[in-house]
Amino acid sequence: MTYCLGIINQSGLVMAADSRTNAGVDYISTYQKLFDFSQPGERVIVVCSSGSLSLTQAVVTLLQQDLKYQVATNLHTLPTLYEIARYIGSKSRQVQEQDKAWLKQEGIDFKGSFIVGGQIKAEDPELYLVYSQGNCIRATRDTPFLQLGETKYGKPILDRTLNYETPLEAVAKCALLSIDSTMKSNISVGPPINLVMYEANTFVIRHQLRLRLGDPYLAKMRKLWEEYLKQAFDHMPDIDWQHHLEQPQADVSLD
Repeated sequence: MTYCLGIINQSGLVMAADSRTNAGVDYISTYQKLFDFSQPGERVIVVCSSGSLSLTQAVVTLLQQDLKYQVATNLHTLPTLYEIARYIGSKSRQVQEQDKAWLKQEGIDFKGSFIVGGQIKAEDPELYLVYSQGNCIRATRDTPFLQLGETKYGKPILDRTLNYETPLEAVAKCALLSIDSTMKSNISVGPPINLVMYEANTFVIRHQLRLRLGDPYLAKMRKLWEEYLKQAFDHMPDIDWQHHLEQPQADVSLD
């Protein structure tokens, strides 16, 4: 499994992904899941992948080949990020059509999804989630983050912390906390963690990290987060059992 996320706001966007893949407890390995296809000065394009490794790797390879051989339609010629998201979806369908029938005979699940974020000149920054079927949805002011993979453990932090006006540096910290909380609760998510922070209208990625197992910053973040959570828990008021016992219970209707 994996965990990828993208977050967009008024100042830019942040994208992050772990690097762990597994085919059961006996086969756990590391593969990069965040890819930078930017054309500095013209467009920023970052893609995160989740799902069947053979599918997502094939799609990324096709994207790279179209750029290398300057195919007419590629990541650097399409005029909008929406069209780029649809283009990536078409590549996903192409690979599935080639291999799905053979894999289905062996009962192998063959699905993959992508988060695509960035900005093209004359356009605003955008963030899309591309489903395995090739269709996509866009992040909005009201829903500024998109997730893939093991989403449930890291989502509460995003729900309680983020909004469209959150400073971009704080967004990056929130993304790392979301991934670290997921790693704490699910062994199928693990480092290295790739993190990108893009400032809107700069058309170049100036901030990116690859945090490996045992990284001092990750260790410090986890230690402080656990300490502060414990302090917050200790300050929660005790349950007033007697007060609630004395209160009349409201009638519950099953109609």
